[in-house]
Amino acid sequence: MESFYQDVLRRIKKASEIIKLPEQIEEVILNPQRIIQLSLTLKRDNGNIETYKAYRVQHNDAPGPFKGGIRFHADTDLDEVSALATLMSLKNSVVNLPYGGAKGGIGVDPRSLSEAELERLSREYVNAIHNVIGPRKDIPAPDVNTNGQIMAWMADQYSLLNNNYLPGVFTGKPMNFGGSFGRDIATSFGGIVVLEEFLKKEKKLIKKQNSEITIAIQGAGNAGANAARILSKKGYKIIAISDSKGGILNKNGLKIEAILDEYQEEKRKDSSVTITESGGEFQKITNKELLELTVDILIPAALENQINNENAKKIKTKIVLELANGPVTFDANEALFENKVTVLPGILANAGGVVGSYFEWVQNNSGDRWSKEDVLGKIETKMKEAFADLDLVKTKLKTDYHTAAFASSILKLQEAMKTRGRI
Repeated sequence: MESFYQDVLRRIKKASEIIKLPEQIEEVILNPQRIIQLSLTLKRDNGNIETYKAYRVQHNDAPGPFKGGIRFHADTDLDEVSALATLMSLKNSVVNLPYGGAKGGIGVDPRSLSEAELERLSREYVNAIHNVIGPRKDIPAPDVNTNGQIMAWMADQYSLLNNNYLPGVFTGKPMNFGGSFGRDIATSFGGIVVLEEFLKKEKKLIKKQNSEITIAIQGAGNAGANAARILSKKGYKIIAISDSKGGILNKNGLKIEAILDEYQEEKRKDSSVTITESGGEFQKITNKELLELTVDILIPAALENQINNENAKKIKTKIVLELANGPVTFDANEALFENKVTVLPGILANAGGVVGSYFEWVQNNSGDRWSKEDVLGKIETKMKEAFADLDLVKTKLKTDYHTAAFASSILKLQEAMKTRGRI
């Protein structure tokens, strides 16, 4: 299987060909502006010294400051971070945010660290990159295995290094440190806005009431769990959900609120807990089995490359909503399109998170504080506008949503670079 980064580059090349993008401009978009590779040292609680690889890739800042998350994961490497930084540039463009794209990460399993070790490593990362980030340079946010507390440590370290209170350099922070109402559910909320806009447009695709529409969700982290809760409250039937260790299935519908309440409470006590240990009526399934269930809507909300050459032909759903970054590979997207499966692309579908981050950043810069209703209302408006724009591009280009999203974003990046005089 080709790498995640190669997969992203293939998407860019296909979209560039469709819109007849000049080769020189395509080369600019294919290559990040800056790649930072680091070795971070951490003194463990037992006195041992360990070294971790870390990265920050800044892809393109023609539209505005770099923006993108930081992930802590044992498999994080330069290829993955470069792919994600590139996707962030395109994602920010597709929802018309004044940002370029970036991404960062540390190759570490945070579950192997104590809270004190995790804080020291987080602050050490900021020590290493503080010269290239800032409220008007590069604004990181949470991603896989990072959260508001980690962002708070990082924002505090940046403020200490600059001898100034600068919470706007990080988003996704706790409410008592410059955070924004609604940011915690923004990714899931924005994705569901996109899903329901699509369902309204394509009424013939699923002729069912909400309570009859079956949904499977891969991933019970922030994006997956919040999506499950929101969809459940809207009356949809969640029949399966999983975490990294396995999943649960009840074809009559899971009691998702009770299951997630128990799972998340136990997870806070012991990070090794799995959702399959929750109480309730269900059968245990693997992540592979979850992806291949017969459902109306499949929501991959975990990691990249989950639907690929090996399982694309086994996918039995009408709609795939990408809440993860790059969960459907290039070749799998082509196969699903041929099989009349609609893939709502992550660079739009999971952009609610960065839209929420944008509004947090705006509030930090202005010193204002908006209500949750105001923030979610603004996210909803932004996501609806972006879907409508993308739908027009898809119709004009006579292609799938994925390719249309990449094409639309590339054209916007091209215009930003022209305006800046870079091309």
